Amino acid sequence: MTEKKKWDKTNKWVEELELLKAIINKTKLVETIKWGTSVYTYKSKNVIGISGFKSYFGIWFFNGVFLNDEKNILINANEENTKSLRQMRFNSIEEVNEKTILKYIKEAIENEGKDLKIKPQKKAEISCELLDKEFKSDSNLKKAFDLFTLFKQREFMEYINDAKQEKTTINRLEKIKPMILSNIGLNDKYRS
Repeated sequence: MTEKKKWDKTNKWVEELELLKAIINKTKLVETIKWGTSVYTYKSKNVIGISGFKSYFGIWFFNGVFLNDEKNILINANEENTKSLRQMRFNSIEEVNEKTILKYIKEAIENEGKDLKIKPQKKAEISCELLDKEFKSDSNLKKAFDLFTLFKQREFMEYINDAKQEKTTINRLEKIKPMILSNIGLNDKYRS
């Protein structure tokens, strides 16, 4: 039995991903393992990664938005959230065109040298009336809340604001108060 590779999530694309690796090895990219998969860097900057999924395998370009996609083969997998990343997907080994792949990789490496980046959009200010009201009656809660990063403060406020019913909103507030006082972020248990 073939050993399952980290970069092949389904163990379905072993031969196909080995072919992609052989093509990528013809470039000056350096292979590393990040997020449990093969990521290729240039001057320590992430350029591309490869992976196999249930219905396809492919290459993703971390700054693919800057590529001149003249063949119109790059995909933005999540229009709402993905700004820079673009994928080159394949459904069979016959679709793999070494010349095209190397051309796109060469341009991606050149773009890394230009240090092209999309500046993150600033998120709109957010507030939470219920939490603000609670702070007025509990200064210790406010002091503890202010110790969190803006990101974590935003998570707490969104958690309360996203509740659909008043009962849920109150329950959520009661749930997070001890967390805030104990300096535990809403999603800390999911972070390493």
